[in-house]
Amino acid sequence: MRIKRTLFLLLLVVFSVAFCQAAEKNVITGSIQTGFRVIEVDPATMDNNLTVYRGDYVKFSYPEKFASLIFTVPELKYKETVLPDPAKSPFFKMKIAGKYPFTLGEAAGSIKVIELVRPNYIEVTADEAAKLLNNLHPFILDVRTVQEYKQIHIEGTHLIPIQELQSRIAELESKKHEDIFIYCATGNRSTVASRILADRGFKRIYNLRYGVYDWAKHGHPYTTGQ
Repeated sequence: MRIKRTLFLLLLVVFSVAFCQAAEKNVITGSIQTGFRVIEVDPATMDNNLTVYRGDYVKFSYPEKFASLIFTVPELKYKETVLPDPAKSPFFKMKIAGKYPFTLGEAAGSIKVIELVRPNYIEVTADEAAKLLNNLHPFILDVRTVQEYKQIHIEGTHLIPIQELQSRIAELESKKHEDIFIYCATGNRSTVASRILADRGFKRIYNLRYGVYDWAKHGHPYTTGQ
């Protein structure tokens, strides 16, 4: 009986992982490049229904013949000029899950923002995180900038900015089967980082949902400087 139950749970985990991976391939638009979700489009023929994760920093890549275009998300009061080269273009932070109409030049459509759901991924509040750090003693990863880290960070943190995470992922390989606790300022970049690690097979990922400032607001210890 115990063996059957173990086999059932194992199959359930396998199917859950497969389902999540298949679902992402079917619906998630674009790919993560140096911490940004870059969506390649042709404004003349683009698919007008985009899907991204909450926390993504979205940029567009499109043919240079279109030059600069106006990108608007009226419901979120966002309007910005974007460029064909994502490296030279501003990003748009997807902070809240939902479905939002947008325009890109003459094209129009909607962006669906969904939450990251993975078997190896858990979001935690500040109070839950404090208990986690006291009991599991995970590897702590900060994915903000150096300047942000100096202003405030959790003791024992290892800093790898989100823009560098993909190129420095090898530094974390030894932690693949350990508990990893990730945070940023408000919980957006840490969600992107969590997805990058989940895709690389990291097994136990915890994300500080509302970031380090919410951690400090709830009275938990932090430090400043180097």
